[in-house]
Order: sequence, then structure tokens, then C-alpha cells
Amino acid sequence: MKKTIFLVLALAFVNLNAIAQQINWVTLEEAVALQKKTPKKIMMDVYTNWCGPCKMLDKNTFQNKDVADYVNKHYYAVKFNAEGNDEINFSGKTFTNPDYNPALANRRNSAHELSRYYQIQAFPTIMFLDEQANRIFPLTGYKTPEQMELYLKMFKKDDHKILDTQEKFNEYYKAFKSEFKS
Repeated sequence: MKKTIFLVLALAFVNLNAIAQQINWVTLEEAVALQKKTPKKIMMDVYTNWCGPCKMLDKNTFQNKDVADYVNKHYYAVKFNAEGNDEINFSGKTFTNPDYNPALANRRNSAHELSRYYQIQAFPTIMFLDEQANRIFPLTGYKTPEQMELYLKMFKKDDHKILDTQEKFNEYYKAFKSEFKS
């Protein structure tokens, strides 16, 4: 009986893991190198270890099959710890976190130079970069899969270039029909 229960639980766990979709995360340096071979925009998840909404974004939005499939097909996805200790070579510069304190790894720490370069002040922030790794837009705060879909598709299609007023964006937002499922 115990073996049967264990087997059922093990199969259920395997099935749940098979359902969860994974985004193909790469480093910023890898994404920029990949852009040179196959141009795509970059979606950079800027997070911190202590950020609750960042963890919700990972669990509820980035694990969503529709979001993961769309991101994997149309973007290079980068995870960046805004208070981490990684050395990042980007745009001809080396970015570090010289004031990083390992004792504060899971609490508030000093800001990484790259997060200062992008003027990131809230977490999570999803930074969208164009095919040449130039900044398009910083999307702040937790987003559901349906909310994320609007931005993923808008930036992918370059629709943001014609939405130069709040009024035009509001019209675009009202007309947008979500296809992603929660």
C-alpha cells in the first residue's frame, strides 16, 4: 500500500513538472551575442532575492505556458539580480556591485551598477531592449500572464513606436484581446 501511494505521488509530481513551462534564461552577455546571429529583442527580468512580487512573477507569470512559449519564440530572456554580485560586460563597459555584502545576499543589498545604469528603482522591473540591446521600456511591478501578454506583443511588433501619447496607448489597451490563459 505504501509503495502504491508513493508511486501515485511520484507520478503526480512528474506530471506537474511536465506541465510547468520553462523560459530559456540566458545571461545578458549571451543574449547580446545571440542577437548578432539571430536578431530578437531582449526581455530582462530585473529582480532581487528579497522581493515577494518578483517571486510571484516567477511562479505565476513566467511559469505560464503561453508566456514561456511566446518569450522563448520571440525574445532572449535574461534574469538579472539588481543587487547581485555578478560581473557583467555590456555596451563596452564592465558593471559590478563594488559595495555588495555577501551577508545580505537574501536581504536588501547595494544596487548593482547595471541597475543604476538603467535607473531601476522598483522590483520587479521587466526591461525590454531592442534588437541592438538599446532600452525600449522598463515595465515595473508584478504582471499577470494576460497583462504581460500586452507588452510582449506590443514590443515584439514595435507597436510602441506609434503609441506616442497616453491617449493612443489607452485606445490600444482597450482594443487588445488577450489570448493567453492563466
